[in-house]
Amino acid sequence: MKTLTGTTEAILNELRAENSSNTSDQIASEVKAIIENVKNTGDQALFDYTAKFDGVELNELRVPNSDIQIATNKVDPAFLEALKEAKVNIESFHNKQKQSAFLDSEKDGVIRGQIIRPLETVGVYVPGGTAAYPSSVLMNVLPAKIAGVKRIVMITPPSENGINPHVLAAANLAGVDEIYQVGGAHGIAALAYGTASIPKVDKIVGPGNVYVATAKREVFGLVDIDMIAGPSEIVVLADETANPAFIAADLLSQAEHDTLARAILITTSEKIAQQTKIELNKQLENLPRKAIAKEATESHGKIIITKSTAEMFLIMNEIAPEHLEVQLENPMNYLYQIKNAGSIFLGNYASEPLGDYFAGPNHVLPTSGTAKFFSPLGVEDFTKRSAFISYTKKALAKEKDAIVLLASKEGLDAHAKAIQIRFEEEN
Repeated sequence: MKTLTGTTEAILNELRAENSSNTSDQIASEVKAIIENVKNTGDQALFDYTAKFDGVELNELRVPNSDIQIATNKVDPAFLEALKEAKVNIESFHNKQKQSAFLDSEKDGVIRGQIIRPLETVGVYVPGGTAAYPSSVLMNVLPAKIAGVKRIVMITPPSENGINPHVLAAANLAGVDEIYQVGGAHGIAALAYGTASIPKVDKIVGPGNVYVATAKREVFGLVDIDMIAGPSEIVVLADETANPAFIAADLLSQAEHDTLARAILITTSEKIAQQTKIELNKQLENLPRKAIAKEATESHGKIIITKSTAEMFLIMNEIAPEHLEVQLENPMNYLYQIKNAGSIFLGNYASEPLGDYFAGPNHVLPTSGTAKFFSPLGVEDFTKRSAFISYTKKALAKEKDAIVLLASKEGLDAHAKAIQIRFEEEN
């Protein structure tokens, strides 16, 4: 891991330079062509792309309910029990996010209010590939269920051995209504436009590779999306009271995700910096995903040594990390200094994987600095708001002149007339 010292501005400039990469024009062009093909030829394009990209010849896209039940019965009972415990925690946290409608009648003859409705249909993308993520199934599906979404559709790419049974078991437990064995940009296109087999959805959520992320960006507007997620990232703030072994383990927990993952330690202690680097190299040797984690830490990992705690928080808030760990003495005292972070872990025993799997807050989080203006996935992301208004004639009469004046100043005479006509003398 590279060690950074010096002025705050010099450190931030180096970190900003690393964030400047964009999706290549070639990938964007390929994704547009895939989306257009799915839009025009529907299921046939999905069969063709699944054979091409996944090496699987399919006869049908939908996963039979019997296969889902078989998978649920097949998995280790201890895994299923852990999944159920996580489900309880996730539901208890997200139930507190429910929003309430309101109605007010502050003025005589005027009623205003807001109603909240769930989305009708949501599509959940679950990655395949080298790792399966049943935890992501729970994190994406359960808030939608709590919001009241009527139809939840899951897509996930198949392999020669079918779909990972742990993913199917998680989907069954979470209450997914339909599962389709299709992935990639073509799967996103199917959810956005609909095919003979797969319904068009109102919103697409869930992580994926660069092709999936690019496809989500392309279809945004036709459907809603959760966010464009970048590589995983973690920032650990540590002082001399922190445990270097804990810090190293938590940094590696994110580095093993992806070679592009960012693992950053910010500390006021040179001793902690040195000990963490030693501990990280030691732990790295025993990781099954050593090659991935090693490249991530060597290419994108940073140890930043600051002169003060204030500088530590200044740099962290500019990074706006997906995951933030505060391994400082009395960590709760620093909560008010955190302006930009996706999910916050306070203290030596609030390790980041606690949030990934079990504690309850969502692990679908803003990345690449977008925590400055985006929030974690939650119940509100699966709802929409509508406002309503009711005026009596008497109430409108009190305010008509102001409305007409505003409309006339904007040059919208028909707007003004729509108010005036209600008070013209009847012939």
